[in-house]
Amino acid sequence: MRILLADDHNLVRAGIRALLEDTAGLQVVGEATTGQEAVELAERLKPDLVLMDINMPRLNGIQAIEQLRAVCPDVRIVVLSMHSDATVVRQALQSGARGYLLKSSLASELVLAIRAAERGEMYISPSVAEPLVLHALHRPDLEGASNDAGGLSPREREVLQLIAEGKTTAEIAAALVISVKTAEKHRTSLMSKLGVHDVVSLVRVAVKQHLVFLDD
Repeated sequence: MRILLADDHNLVRAGIRALLEDTAGLQVVGEATTGQEAVELAERLKPDLVLMDINMPRLNGIQAIEQLRAVCPDVRIVVLSMHSDATVVRQALQSGARGYLLKSSLASELVLAIRAAERGEMYISPSVAEPLVLHALHRPDLEGASNDAGGLSPREREVLQLIAEGKTTAEIAAALVISVKTAEKHRTSLMSKLGVHDVVSLVRVAVKQHLVFLDD
């Protein structure tokens, strides 16, 4: 199985690569340090599986998963994250991930998740499965809900992630290859939709609602 690693921490990637390449039948064919790079490499390398972190710059893991499903519909995606929050797990699975486990998991569990994905099965770590079920049981309104991130468009979510990373309007425009005026319009629209009036409040609300993910 050909695997693409997507994590912005060099030591984490090195450790995972060493583990996987010591496991029969698994080959790491590429490494990505941003969500955008993960999408681009997957489109070029055509891996069988992408091992994806949630806290990623440029595009966070949720956004990257959605784009991966569009450009590489056959690729299997397993999330390896520090986030155990049921809302985050649900967003990842709704976006198209076929597995979810925590970075605190044993190495053997990671291999189990990859093997399950290889067979076309879903794997959810027991450490997050129970909170996920309990969350669903106490939130019947989630049934059939879509992962629309509060009504934001995919482009608005990209802009929101970049704002949360501290990028200026000019830097956002350059990163997304849009005009500064268009980037500013997206910023204004985001504030309106999320009911805030300044960037600090915008980021605070976005993080609280799990619309963006930032490293500690």
